[in-house]
Amino acid sequence: MKRLIVLAVAALVCLRAGAQLQNGDFVAVCGDSITEQKQYSVFIEDYLLMCRPKADLRVMQFGWGGETSWGFLGKMPTQALKFDMTVATTCYGMNDGGYSPMTPDKARHYKDSMTAVVKAFKKKGVRFIVVGSPGVVDSKTFVRRDMPDAAAMYNKTLAEERDIAKAIAEQEGCAFADVYDVMMDAMTKAKEKYGASYQVAGGDGIHPGANGHLCMAYAFLKGLGVDGNIGTITVDLAANKAEGSDGQKVLGMKDGAVEVESSRYPFCFTGDPKSPNATTGIIEFLPFNQDLNRYTLVVKGAGTGKVKVTWGDASKEFAAADAEKGINLAAEFLENPFSGPFAAVDKVVREQQNYETPLIKTLMAGMGDMRRMVPGEQEAFGRIEAAAIKRGRELQDASAAAVKPVTHTIKVEAVK
Repeated sequence: MKRLIVLAVAALVCLRAGAQLQNGDFVAVCGDSITEQKQYSVFIEDYLLMCRPKADLRVMQFGWGGETSWGFLGKMPTQALKFDMTVATTCYGMNDGGYSPMTPDKARHYKDSMTAVVKAFKKKGVRFIVVGSPGVVDSKTFVRRDMPDAAAMYNKTLAEERDIAKAIAEQEGCAFADVYDVMMDAMTKAKEKYGASYQVAGGDGIHPGANGHLCMAYAFLKGLGVDGNIGTITVDLAANKAEGSDGQKVLGMKDGAVEVESSRYPFCFTGDPKSPNATTGIIEFLPFNQDLNRYTLVVKGAGTGKVKVTWGDASKEFAAADAEKGINLAAEFLENPFSGPFAAVDKVVREQQNYETPLIKTLMAGMGDMRRMVPGEQEAFGRIEAAAIKRGRELQDASAAAVKPVTHTIKVEAVK
């Protein structure tokens, strides 16, 4: 009997750890001021809405500057748990470590609080939880006057918290997002190319620019288990025909020009590659396109020479043999016909998430005091809170509605 109980528990843990996104999921992105920057949370929402690994997904960010795992735990009943999320991601630890070396008491406090956060989500009925590690501090810009090797010291603390978060995920049957290792690896490689002054964790050494946030989004999207297959367009030049996978409707083909209507977008990147506030430079050191952003063109019947692919305003040539295996257009054409529509949706998503911060930090956080101050108006306060939450839902719906099908042309020519 004891062995059967152990096996049953193990099976339950595996089931939870193997949870995946489902159609209609509501994803809560929870964390500290780095989450409140509304960068990696926006990238996650951009991906879930436009790349669409599942249908009808919603995202809300619950970032709070200066937050710790135990601080979030105390706020959960009156804030996060008032929403019916089905999926939650957590990213705590940067403040929990106190910007100083790890101690046994500090490790214990972080472990106990994060475990309690996970259990509170489970009690609420959250089906899929991704426990994230903290990220890193920048090896150049994180400084302390009293400690010349402050960045190395604090990254050691954050690495220990990473190990704690991973152990909690395993213990509680949750997914794990290794934000720390993703950021550290990308930061090390990027600084080798662009120089030590190229910031990956921001000018203050803590709050990343768009580059570091893309690393964070990558880690969480991997934790969410998205498969990265955005779409495949297969072109047969010899037969003069083309077909598309789910979300990629071929409208017609003439002289190698394929017109496609896409309801699923590839993820798009912007900015000067040398800038920390761009996403174009860091992808060289991050397998984002390989793992999460495969928008594939397969060309058959092109012979043994080369093929010229024109997409939007750009053209590139590829070996016909490589084209037959498949070309990832998202990686080869950073500026493409989706760039404008992607930016338009991103703008709406940012407007939505900009509303969510004061909803949580001002209105809902202050509701308890207001109820105590004016005890005779409980019903009125309830209506105000419900109306504010409803407005948030309307903005999430507007973000989803902003994703419109994109019609574009891919021209393929055999080159001798």
